[in-house]
Amino acid sequence: MSGFLAALAISFGVIFVAELGDKSQLMALTFATRFKTVPVLIGITVATALVHLVSVAVGYGLGAALPTAWISLVAALAFFAFGAWTLRGDSLTDEERDKVNQPTTRSAIFTVGVAFFLAELGDKTMLATITLATQHGWFGTWLGSTIGMVAADALAILAGRLLGKHLPERTIKYGAAALFVLFGVWLLIEALGELL
Repeated sequence: MSGFLAALAISFGVIFVAELGDKSQLMALTFATRFKTVPVLIGITVATALVHLVSVAVGYGLGAALPTAWISLVAALAFFAFGAWTLRGDSLTDEERDKVNQPTTRSAIFTVGVAFFLAELGDKTMLATITLATQHGWFGTWLGSTIGMVAADALAILAGRLLGKHLPERTIKYGAAALFVLFGVWLLIEALGELL
């Protein structure tokens, strides 16, 4: 059970941090201006659960097939890349903004779910979930990463509604990047300890 809790806590923390300042938060906030909050969160949750289920399947399969030292080394490099990606920032493209803003007759849950599912394919949170699943149990990683992403998007909706556009985006960006680098250093030390 402690392995499950560790996977849950680590994946929640990493994905929550990865989601801060991500385009998914911008999408969540934009959808929440068009639809009620609960259907938006349900759509986000369903899409996230599906994308992260695929992610942990890929990551868990890689973890079973490759030596752990090399997985840790690749994971460390991936976390350094996620830190750089976070510093670079994320924004909605014109096409993504148009999809969010176009009128729809479909249900809010379906609209939000499809948009989030497509936006998350190949995103840093999906790649981070794959990386985490190579190191930890699949169920704890899946549950933690899904809850972490939904919590971060819910926070964006709440903060956006309460604070408007006065969020300290630069502070969030640097803090998230620093945490990714910290995880990368931790995994690099672990990998070098096994390889040397």
